[in-house]
Amino acid sequence: MSAQATTNSKPEVPLSGPGLRLAARAGLDVMLSDAVLESGRVGRFVKPQAAGRTILGLARHPRRAAADAGSFGAELARVAAGSSDTSPAKGDRRFAERAWQDNWLLRRVMQSYLATCETVDRLISDAGLDWRTERQARFAAGNVLDALAPTNFPWSNPAVLKESIDAGGANLVRGGRRLVRDMTRPPHLPASVDVTKFEVGGNLAVTPGSVVLRTDVFELIQYRPVTEHVHEVPLLFVPPTINKYYILDIAPGRSMVEWLLEQQQQVFTISWRNPDAAQGHFDLDTYAQAVLEARAAVSEIARRPAVNLLAACSAGIITAGVLGHLAASGKLAGIASLTLLVCALDNDTEGTISALATRDVAAAAVAESARKGYLDGQALQGVFTWLRPNDLVWNYVVNNYLLGKDPPAFDILFWNQDTVRLAAGLHRDFIYIGLDDSFAHPGALEVLGQPVDLQRVDLDTYFVAGLTDHIVPWESAYNGARLFGGNRRFVLSSSGHIQALVNPPPAEGAESRASYRVADELPDSAEQFLAQAPRLSGTWWSDWDNWLAERSGDRKPAPKALGNRAHKAQAKAPGTYVLAD
Repeated sequence: MSAQATTNSKPEVPLSGPGLRLAARAGLDVMLSDAVLESGRVGRFVKPQAAGRTILGLARHPRRAAADAGSFGAELARVAAGSSDTSPAKGDRRFAERAWQDNWLLRRVMQSYLATCETVDRLISDAGLDWRTERQARFAAGNVLDALAPTNFPWSNPAVLKESIDAGGANLVRGGRRLVRDMTRPPHLPASVDVTKFEVGGNLAVTPGSVVLRTDVFELIQYRPVTEHVHEVPLLFVPPTINKYYILDIAPGRSMVEWLLEQQQQVFTISWRNPDAAQGHFDLDTYAQAVLEARAAVSEIARRPAVNLLAACSAGIITAGVLGHLAASGKLAGIASLTLLVCALDNDTEGTISALATRDVAAAAVAESARKGYLDGQALQGVFTWLRPNDLVWNYVVNNYLLGKDPPAFDILFWNQDTVRLAAGLHRDFIYIGLDDSFAHPGALEVLGQPVDLQRVDLDTYFVAGLTDHIVPWESAYNGARLFGGNRRFVLSSSGHIQALVNPPPAEGAESRASYRVADELPDSAEQFLAQAPRLSGTWWSDWDNWLAERSGDRKPAPKALGNRAHKAQAKAPGTYVLAD
């Protein structure tokens, strides 16, 4: 693989108000850099250079700083007098307890905290910083302020105070034991799920099927049809390489695989090997070749020349590279259509990424993962977690340590902590694709010896992004969709990164709380799409079903057996690779 450097100059984009929250949105390359470096844990909270430049910036604009300080003092006076109307943002569950509004003291504590957050935001905006320093400052300040929220301390959280009185302090004793246990084990974070309630192949990833191909890189699973007839053109799922594949077969009733089978689709999925140091050489070309090998096997088993591809998150990067290779080789006819879920191919819009993941940091991260042979999955999980600290850290600090309660039994959270390693070669390639924004520059990236130009990929394509996605900002997914040739359909789900994937239609008679926006003509900017695309009630799964069916050929009798002579059924789904630690 080769990549071409792009310019480091970017326009300054002002952020204010919710900028602290916006700055917490990061992408794959900064996560892959931060996860591998021990210094990244401190760097999330401490940015001495950014702090120094912010102070100097305020010193150059003393009137702005004085005005912000005056406004802060005036707001604190209103808080003390009980006349402040400061309130938490809609959806901020930290302050859901009635006591935060009804108790005069707690209300003032909450309002003082919120006023501090708003003042810090204004000070950063008024410091006149360059875009990189501004995002670094916001990212660090947001994490510090989240940590200092009054809800995180037993003496200022009304729910904890009540529980401590009711339980005679036993909740704090139980929580203290959990704290000691969690802090002595990687990733040194509060447990987010009761892992004893789940088993892969037991109550997760239980859709019947068989492994029909096993290589050093992957297992290929074919699922057993549940209808008498199936579409002729099969569907191959290419899962992320930084998580296990069963997010799309999470549990009965919410499994996309199960649902697709009911829609008469022939479904296959790749299950990646969990690499260790011996597989450190696995790189983008290794995984691209694996996708081609899986595609060929699916084509042979289904006896169809073309295959529909479905890829999610980091697998979308691999799959886009594969299609670029096929387009350059004149072999794109083997792909009937492409669906990409929550995938970032254009990183130019992700200012926080470029601000935090400099080339020096990236080079150090690549060197460290090369030394070990892989990027540890627990380290990556830690970075994912700190992108949403209120939901994924402090929420469980309160629940587990202060309230002394068991973490919830939630299947998606179990999947999230069921981590895998990332081979050093692929880690290196992912980082530099992100930093160089390679897909946005035709020919800047080579896959299997061929230059990649996504405009030459003139397939029918379907893209899904999440409006509140904290890992892949939907604007980046949108700009990535516009890189492709052919007919493009873009869907913006109202959900976040994982909720956008696990989004089944409601049971018959039930009302769906989901919604999405969709368009076939993609305007020049994401903002224009948001303003123009109609909002539809329900889940995008139904829309995709209609789109996919039109590209899946006629129906034929379902196969009686799985695999074929060349690719015999070897083991029951979910296979063996997904069970490896």
